[in-house]
Amino acid sequence: MKQEYTAVIKQEGDWWIGWIEEVPGVNCQERSLEELRETLRLTLQEALEFNRQEALAAAGTEFREEKIAV
Repeated sequence: MKQEYTAVIKQEGDWWIGWIEEVPGVNCQERSLEELRETLRLTLQEALEFNRQEALAAAGTEFREEKIAV
């Protein structure tokens, strides 16, 4: 299942700046819109994987995983 997120993007001078609304700390800056989209996508993937690993490490050995829909 592919999850979708919302990018807030704007141009400031020669730079394109973007944030992912749903994930604090995922923000990027690039010279072109295409580069920004790709950098946001990669940064979001890295942040989600880091958060997953951090949660699993904090849970220890006895836990269960459940899907939660919003």
